[in-house]
Amino acid sequence: MTFLSADDLIYGYKNGIFPMADSDGSLYWYSPDPRAIIPIDTYKPSKSLRPILNKSYFEIRINHDFEGVMRGCASPREGDEATWISEEIIGAYTELHHLGFAHSVETYVENQLVGGLYGVSIGATFFGESMFHTVSNASKVAFHYLIENLKQRGFELLDTQFINDNVRRYGAVEIPKTEYIRLLKRAVSRKARFTDSATEYIINLSR
Repeated sequence: MTFLSADDLIYGYKNGIFPMADSDGSLYWYSPDPRAIIPIDTYKPSKSLRPILNKSYFEIRINHDFEGVMRGCASPREGDEATWISEEIIGAYTELHHLGFAHSVETYVENQLVGGLYGVSIGATFFGESMFHTVSNASKVAFHYLIENLKQRGFELLDTQFINDNVRRYGAVEIPKTEYIRLLKRAVSRKARFTDSATEYIINLSR
C-alpha cells in the first residue's frame, strides 16, 4: 500500500482492521484474533491515581493539539528506536481529525502538552490508538477522562487492538475476533458524539 487516506481508515475501522507502519515506512493492515477491548462500564481508576485526579494537577483538553499528540506518541520509547506511526499515518489521521472522526485527549501542565492519547470515533465505538507522557501519570489521567467522556456520551465499545501490560492495567480483556466483529457492527451503527465542538475542555465530569 503506497497511500493512506481518511476514507481508507474509515472503511478499515468499520471492518475491524487498522494500519501500522513497518520500520521502512511500509504500511500493513492488521486484524488481531483474539482482539483486545476495554469494557467501558467496569473501568475504575487505581487507588494511586485517585489523589492525582483530586488535586487537578493536570489541565485536560480535547482536540486542542491533535497532531502534537500523534507526534508525542510517535516518539521512540526508551530502548526502542522504531515507531509504527509514520509521517504518512500522521497525515492520514490528521485528515481524519479534520473530518471529525479522530480525537485526542490531552494533559497539560502550565500550558505545556505533557501527555495524551488519540483514537478514532465511529458511531458508538472508540478505537484507541496510542498514548504518551513526558510527566508521570499524564497519560493515565488522559485515559481516565477518555473513559468518563465515553460513559457520558453513550459509547458502547472501546477497542485497544492488542493485549499488553499497559492496557491490562486499564482492564483490557481479549475476546475472539468473531465476537469483536459482532460487537463492532452493532456499535458503529449506533449514534454517539465524542465531542460537540472542534476544541473543548473537559469539564463537569464525575471522577
